[in-house]
Amino acid sequence: MATGNSGFSEAGLRRLRDVLARHVESGKIPGLVALVSRGDETYVEAVGTMRHDGGPPMRRDTIFRMASTSKPVTMAAAMILLDECRLRMDDPVDPWLPELADRRVLKRPDGPLEDTVPARRPITVRDLLTSTFGLGMDFGSMDSPIRAATFERLDYSVASGPAPAPDEWMRRLGELPLSHQPGERWQYDLSNEVVGVLVARVTGKPLEAFLRERVLDPLGMKDTAFHVSADRIDRLPPLYGPDPQTGRFVVWDEAAGGRASRPPVFQGAGGGLVSTVDDYHAYFRMLLNRGTHGSERILSRPAVELMTTNRLTPGQQAARDDMYGKIAHMAVGQGLHGGWGLGMAVRTHRGGYAPVGQFGWDGGTGTTAYADPDNRLTGVLLTQVGMSTPDSPRLVHDFWTTVYQAVQH
Repeated sequence: MATGNSGFSEAGLRRLRDVLARHVESGKIPGLVALVSRGDETYVEAVGTMRHDGGPPMRRDTIFRMASTSKPVTMAAAMILLDECRLRMDDPVDPWLPELADRRVLKRPDGPLEDTVPARRPITVRDLLTSTFGLGMDFGSMDSPIRAATFERLDYSVASGPAPAPDEWMRRLGELPLSHQPGERWQYDLSNEVVGVLVARVTGKPLEAFLRERVLDPLGMKDTAFHVSADRIDRLPPLYGPDPQTGRFVVWDEAAGGRASRPPVFQGAGGGLVSTVDDYHAYFRMLLNRGTHGSERILSRPAVELMTTNRLTPGQQAARDDMYGKIAHMAVGQGLHGGWGLGMAVRTHRGGYAPVGQFGWDGGTGTTAYADPDNRLTGVLLTQVGMSTPDSPRLVHDFWTTVYQAVQH
């Protein structure tokens, strides 16, 4: 695609294309689609094939499972409710989520589940939106009883099968003690799922219906949903999780007949979306435009600022840094270089090529999407290779390293 004087250098884009092609030619990544945008200039590369043994080529409109890269998009639904004063940051969530009322908290995060004290205060909307409500994935205590209990009751990954209906899921969550006092510690993932249930209960609509009405349709994100319809299933590749010992491609989820091919009972705000590079480009460009898309306002400017600036205290930040330090090969994006806003990471210091202020997130299915206000830059890279090995994280790292070299000032 042609380049202008204010976007990317031609030499830089050639290097980016060569780096992406090298990862595919290595045999570790069957295919990918990448998009970089700056100002009015957009550059897209589709490399490789849908399947590891060949098959149709990757295309610009290939649909991918977004995994945790879903979080920045689904969070917009909650932000609209804040904008409309249907939610308030410091209100308790008890009226909508009675399962979270009157919490007990473990005396020690790694202690027995019955050894608890009362929560010092109710869980608030802010606690959920900032991932500090008291439960979640904590890479520092993966062997704790609460981690095992949370996984057993609430996990719906590829390995454990689909989640139950939201009310049953919340009932199971309500049986667990918190591992930390509300607002005390940042913990990953679980809060985003609760936010999705919260949105559905406040609006009286399924999360996807509200998200489509207020975010996806206005932005033209026609391929973004919680499943892939039958008329588009040929655009979805299988999801692979390479065997860590042998590197052999293992299918985590097939396309036709797989989990992404049918509407889920539980619409997972933390990782359930499927999408394309162009849809995600539209969303992150809206954030760069402080909530507007053309003449239409999707989110207020203050809502976007809340989402895309660090919300963590120094103590919470230190705990987050420690957590991600234990999973170095997966910490390709903001894991070791940033704080957390609402639904996404925010770069708070320069530990790589990207500048402070960059925001977005990565997904365990080999996806990454960030925007950079300083450079007016958006980047999206989607693959079908999960992070069971370092191969897709290395690709993500090399993508961002090369993108920033291509920026022409």
